[in-house]
Amino acid sequence: MVEKNNSGRGQRELKVKVKTARGRKLSSTRWLQRQLNDPYVRRATSEGMRGRAAYKISEIDDKFRFFAPGVRVVDLGCAPGGWCQIASERVNSNNNKKNKEVGFVLGIDLKEVEPIAGVDLYTLDFLDEGADLLVQGWLNGTADIVLSDMAAASSGHKQTDHLRIISLCEAAAYFSFDVLKEGGTFVAKVLAGGAEGNLQKILKEKFRKVDNFKPAASRSDSSEKFVICQGYRP
Repeated sequence: MVEKNNSGRGQRELKVKVKTARGRKLSSTRWLQRQLNDPYVRRATSEGMRGRAAYKISEIDDKFRFFAPGVRVVDLGCAPGGWCQIASERVNSNNNKKNKEVGFVLGIDLKEVEPIAGVDLYTLDFLDEGADLLVQGWLNGTADIVLSDMAAASSGHKQTDHLRIISLCEAAAYFSFDVLKEGGTFVAKVLAGGAEGNLQKILKEKFRKVDNFKPAASRSDSSEKFVICQGYRP
């Protein structure tokens, strides 16, 4: 059902209202309604992006400027691939900019990901022993940038979920220490909640500059933010 809402000066917005269906939980109905009315979800659909998360990394890079043609990127937990799509365009791994250096984007995930132009995709658990050596082999060297938009499966308990994602982010950070070149960049999702102090301390010891940023594409009711670490010091 589509509902018309007045939005001033004679303009109207269309809002999709989802009816509760038999067998569907109320929470699922609310989630579906939020998705259908999310402008970033609609934009992703119209622009062929694999989810609204693509606009998060786009905004982060617009502010911190770490992507550039020719750089090498590793995206941990890359499914469904939105971050890889943005990275491949901006580092020119898809070779769309014929007069620019060609970069390299490597996406890894526990599950198989549909092919993306300009991206090398592998099914791999980055926590496995030797995963860092495999990644360096695929890169034929070290990475300029390591990305992580990973989140642990929700337990429904806010504090537990916070601890899980901080633990995952710490693991991604330590992985980045093994594959980043000197001066490299690490970008990862964290949840604000009080337990990230130790992580921030570790990152500030390893990088010259550490910033925290919440892009507009992150939902306002979400506690997620992103840590942007630049200038890796091995």
